[in-house]
Amino acid sequence: MTENEGKPSPTPHAPLLPDGTTCWVVTNGLAGFEMQALGITERLGLTPTVKRVSPGAPYSWLSPWGPAAPDKSIQPPWPDLVIAGGRQAIPYALHIKHRSRGRSFIAILQKPKINPKRVDFIWAPVHDQLSGDTVLSTLTAPNRITPERLALARPTLDARYSTLPARKIAVVIGGPNSVFRLGTAEMRTIASQLRKLAEAENIGLMITTSRRTGKEATAMLKKGLEGVAYDLFDAQEDPPADNPYPGMLGLAEAIITTCDSHNMVGEATTTGRPVYVIELPGGSPKFRRFLDALYVNGVARQFDGLLATWSYAPLNATEEIAASIAQRFARKNARSPSLNGAGHDMNG
Repeated sequence: MTENEGKPSPTPHAPLLPDGTTCWVVTNGLAGFEMQALGITERLGLTPTVKRVSPGAPYSWLSPWGPAAPDKSIQPPWPDLVIAGGRQAIPYALHIKHRSRGRSFIAILQKPKINPKRVDFIWAPVHDQLSGDTVLSTLTAPNRITPERLALARPTLDARYSTLPARKIAVVIGGPNSVFRLGTAEMRTIASQLRKLAEAENIGLMITTSRRTGKEATAMLKKGLEGVAYDLFDAQEDPPADNPYPGMLGLAEAIITTCDSHNMVGEATTTGRPVYVIELPGGSPKFRRFLDALYVNGVARQFDGLLATWSYAPLNATEEIAASIAQRFARKNARSPSLNGAGHDMNG
């Protein structure tokens, strides 16, 4: 287990929870889960303590049902709010609920595979098809992309992209995972489409890859774009501090993203700009439902090598989720005024 303080991003919104509300974000350390939770805490106006759990066998085999592996850092005083993301974090959330005698508000992100009635709140994407009194579903996932973050990041990229044409699009490349393939063959096709688009429209390509992209596929992308006006942030080679990702989204007139990550596609839809999805070989029923819902609602389109212009209301799952947590938290606190005493040692 490691832990650190989650740093809030700039936001002009009033905090949704009272000052002094204590919060833990509990995850297995995967960036996707942590990013979703931090996006929510930022909107709530909280600075959480981030706790990363890594239970060994047999506890990892028994997740999410439990029990939680012994961990010296999961100790009172218990927080007012727990946001848990990932299967391995759920036993710890349930442990905290039990030890605090229900005083800690427990929020779970993603479909938990436990009875939704066991916790105070669950967020699950619509494509997970989960329902219940404690469940809120949204089309896309929570994230840390806000209009304020985009606006602040844009000016920092003027020098980086000064040699690109005035018109620019963002290209977000993921990589292979358990359901999608993205190797050199697929990247050759992607590079060819991007080249033709850039040349036909005189558009600059602001590209970022993922740690999952792989060196061979990245090399194929660079080879396919030789002579084209582009800038590439290579997540495998470049310092993380140089990642231009938020600013790219703010600068782009359109965004092209591979389909392999709910988070990548969802973050693009927060901009209100046209979002094109590069569909890769493979897939799953859940991904199919997710992408089809975006297409049907006019938020995104499958990339066919061409550009069009359309508009839609930017999606803001983070706002919806944070507001729902705040409302439920307030109702629970009203019923149990001692909620803010969750920090007391309930082990005895």
